[in-house]
Amino acid sequence: MYEAPTDTEEARFIVDEARQLNREGVHLAEMAVLYRSNAQSRVIEHALVSAGVAYRVYGGLRFFERQEIKHALAYLRLIQNSGDDNALLRIINFPTRGIGARTIEQLQEAARAQNVSLWQVAKQASGKVATFVSLIEMMADATLELPLPEVIDHIILHSGLLVHYQNETGVKQREAQERLENLNELINAATLFVHENEDDSLTSFLTHAALESGESQAEADADALHLMTVHSSKGLEFHTVFMSGLEEGLFPHQNSRMADAGVDEERRLMYVAITRARRRLYLSFAQSRMLHGQVNYNLMSSFLRELPEELLHWITPRITASNNFNSSGYSIPLTTKSTPISMRRFGGEKGIDAQDSPWRISQAVHHAKFGEGIIVNTEGGGSDMRVQVNFRTAGMKWLALEYAKLTPL
Repeated sequence: MYEAPTDTEEARFIVDEARQLNREGVHLAEMAVLYRSNAQSRVIEHALVSAGVAYRVYGGLRFFERQEIKHALAYLRLIQNSGDDNALLRIINFPTRGIGARTIEQLQEAARAQNVSLWQVAKQASGKVATFVSLIEMMADATLELPLPEVIDHIILHSGLLVHYQNETGVKQREAQERLENLNELINAATLFVHENEDDSLTSFLTHAALESGESQAEADADALHLMTVHSSKGLEFHTVFMSGLEEGLFPHQNSRMADAGVDEERRLMYVAITRARRRLYLSFAQSRMLHGQVNYNLMSSFLRELPEELLHWITPRITASNNFNSSGYSIPLTTKSTPISMRRFGGEKGIDAQDSPWRISQAVHHAKFGEGIIVNTEGGGSDMRVQVNFRTAGMKWLALEYAKLTPL
């Protein structure tokens, strides 16, 4: 069992353990990393690419190769470089806006005849093509001064991608939900990129995305680590299995609580995950995880409490503490260092010291999403400082001051 401070630390641990086992004689192909949702692969893929470890995504595509990610990146590429013909062709009619194949052919013929880009020809057009051009120009203007994660958030919303997948129904609804989770993960990828590289430019991020997507999957006969969802792992077995993201809301998935017997089905999936391992099983979770570009603090999965304690070996030191991750009355394992939910890896100890903090218990505050509330608790200092706020409509929330942008009232 491993408890990580953050999702990136969890991914780094998995990669380090896999490399060590490989050095000890276990082939990479005899190991698998499992996760509940496809979007969770992105942070693991990033750690593997950074470490130069060969891998393949079983039964799916690598993060930057997924359809919805390619669509979003195409919008970003066209905004950054209007001469990118491939980007324009990918999105000029996605989501569908009534621009047919014949119209696109006419644009291509005109561009070849005039020896100019498709964008230059499109700017001369009328009707639905002119509406598309206006959309791209409007998004380019609106995102000019925004931070990189907000640029991507804006594009996903105003391009129509968000509504397109939200409106899917029937058999496509579950697939659309995964695509929405992947788009959200793209915002997280941009946030992490900014912190790791201290570079907020769209051009640099697009270069980064191209490099990661350009690293092709390992060949079928190559020794490579397997990445897959728990669903995809059915019927397979491995020497070593890393089951990641064991947090409430991830596994069991948040949607399971809205369905009859949903949690029971998630529990059966957990059994599938555990029994994929022949010799060695790692169960891991993170205290904090990026969600929509913001840090979220999580409870460990309730499924972990159902496992016999005597069969578990905790890799991370444990102390019993009554803390605010423990909303269900369980003692949650913490590392022996200061609560490792900080973002120190993102650069230094900048932030507010608890002693000099203007924030105090009983202070009224306002949050852009949650509205008005009262601070009822504080903890940590510097960039780690958090406050617990009882919001009038949203209830009790723990917020990191470095990211929450609270306004005192």
